[in-house]
Amino acid sequence: MNTFRLAGDMSHLASVLVLLFKVHIIKSCAGIFLKTRELYAVVFASRYLDLLIYFISLYKSVMKFIFLGSSFFIILYMRCQKGVRLSYDKDQDTFRHYFLLLPCLLLALLIHEEELTIMEAMWTFSLYLEAVAILPQLALLQRTRNIDNLTGLYVILLGAYRGLYVLNWIYGRFTEPDYVHWITWTSGIVQTLLYADFSNYYFDSWKKNKKLQLPA
Repeated sequence: MNTFRLAGDMSHLASVLVLLFKVHIIKSCAGIFLKTRELYAVVFASRYLDLLIYFISLYKSVMKFIFLGSSFFIILYMRCQKGVRLSYDKDQDTFRHYFLLLPCLLLALLIHEEELTIMEAMWTFSLYLEAVAILPQLALLQRTRNIDNLTGLYVILLGAYRGLYVLNWIYGRFTEPDYVHWITWTSGIVQTLLYADFSNYYFDSWKKNKKLQLPA
């Protein structure tokens, strides 16, 4: 495992910890889009089916369980914990996220890298879905405009995770001649580009020591 991959995993883990801190300690999910968390739960549940069959390493197994378990824990908290649930703004939660599921599944059945099996279809589906899973969250932030520090940090850490994985793929391409995963690369680049505009506003507000606010 190279430095970029490890740094990407740590950034992803940090985003989960920020989110857990917000919902469990502060008891608030203001600015967090439930439908994005539901999409990520589907992503991880689809991608980590191999936990039932293979053991690759302790590190990978632990990280997979953390991402999978935390996704469902956060959803449960946002839906069932009274204090957290009351801070959730349903009126802003209007993105029809289920419209993303079927196109991603159909695309996975049509375009995949290996022989089509259930595992391959679910893995590829998770790649396509993860590429667009942040859209509901970004749409919510664009609508509400005013963003608290923890929500901004959570999104920027997710963007850093994907950006570092792009660097990991570039490194792998130059160091391993047979390292070619076009679907993974394309999906990851699309996802990174979706974060780019938000990142620009985030770092601009940080430099100017101002509250993060997106344009209308």
